[in-house]
Amino acid sequence: MYERQQRHAAPRRVPAGLLSLVLPVALTLAAAVPLEARADATQVGKASWYGPGLHGKKTASGERFNPQRLTAAHRRLPLGTQARVTNLKNGKAVTVIINDRGPHRGGRIIDLSRAAAQQLSMDGVARVRVEVLN
Repeated sequence: MYERQQRHAAPRRVPAGLLSLVLPVALTLAAAVPLEARADATQVGKASWYGPGLHGKKTASGERFNPQRLTAAHRRLPLGTQARVTNLKNGKAVTVIINDRGPHRGGRIIDLSRAAAQQLSMDGVARVRVEVLN
């Protein structure tokens, strides 16, 4: 019985090949996560607006979607984050609150409510800068 207990207590070795695969991914993810949460984080990319047919449906934050409010969907920013979105074509800016997850179409960094898109004079997709305010 003593032999059996000792055998199970011995430390297990992790294959060297596994560490060489996991370590770079873990370091990359660890470095990427804090940047999104920093108050000075900025992204530039394409924005679109969403909402037709979604009025009244629950967002990721649990509140009901209202296309007339200044809200947005972002993949990684914490829900409740305030962000300034600037249309790079005309310089117009709007402050939105992140209350949903998205966009679900590739190549876009943020989905805006219809009201936010109107304040930016967007027709469909626009190149924008997103700055975290809080």
